[in-house]
Amino acid sequence: MPILNDTSLDQITLPNSHYGYSATRLDELGATEYTVVTIACDVSGSTAAFIFDMESAITRIVQACKSSPRADNLLLRLVAFDDTLGELHGFKLLENCNLADYGGILRAGGSTALYDAAENAISSTINYGHQLLAGDFSANAILFVITDGMDNASRLPAGKVEEALAKAVTGEALESIVSVLIGVNVQDPEAGRFLKQFQIDAGFTQYVELDKADTKTLARLAEFVSRSISAQSQALGTGGHSQPLVF
Repeated sequence: MPILNDTSLDQITLPNSHYGYSATRLDELGATEYTVVTIACDVSGSTAAFIFDMESAITRIVQACKSSPRADNLLLRLVAFDDTLGELHGFKLLENCNLADYGGILRAGGSTALYDAAENAISSTINYGHQLLAGDFSANAILFVITDGMDNASRLPAGKVEEALAKAVTGEALESIVSVLIGVNVQDPEAGRFLKQFQIDAGFTQYVELDKADTKTLARLAEFVSRSISAQSQALGTGGHSQPLVF
């Protein structure tokens, strides 16, 4: 998979973790407050049939965020996962996210390390939130974990996701955090039950289930994600988080 990081991003390790993350240096941030956004996208072999539509959805999300009145207050990180986790780019300012870069960015193959990806998405968000707080920036966060099935390859147990989300909610680095688990092309009832239970057990704010992954459905998903990002960014400074939107 293409990697869209550049040398301007700091490389950061996470304690007791197999994976770290990268992020914009604090001295390159011009605003006083930010919404930290993470999108973790499943690219296991079963997503091959709709991987190009998923790329288009990601491009639509970035484009919508660029058009938002809050564009200067958004930092976006994109990761893809199969049996391993790959950071496509770390927390970047929207102005540094080029739409053309997202074509051909995803490659389908492998199994599904859902727990590893979710835990990293949460832990990296918390860690960067602490750095922003130390730099006198106000921040909140929203993250999306998009998958089409059950975990079958993680090194970490599901409990580590719950533990990370609990720290995110009770910690003081972020004003608030919204976490959305999204099941796409969920046609197997067992997979649907698994994801619904994972959302409850881990403590995700919201679970959204799509029974299709065609062009129209994934375009609606892009709209849902971009609207959710905008709502959470607008909530920054209110002391609370945005209300879950209906897909």
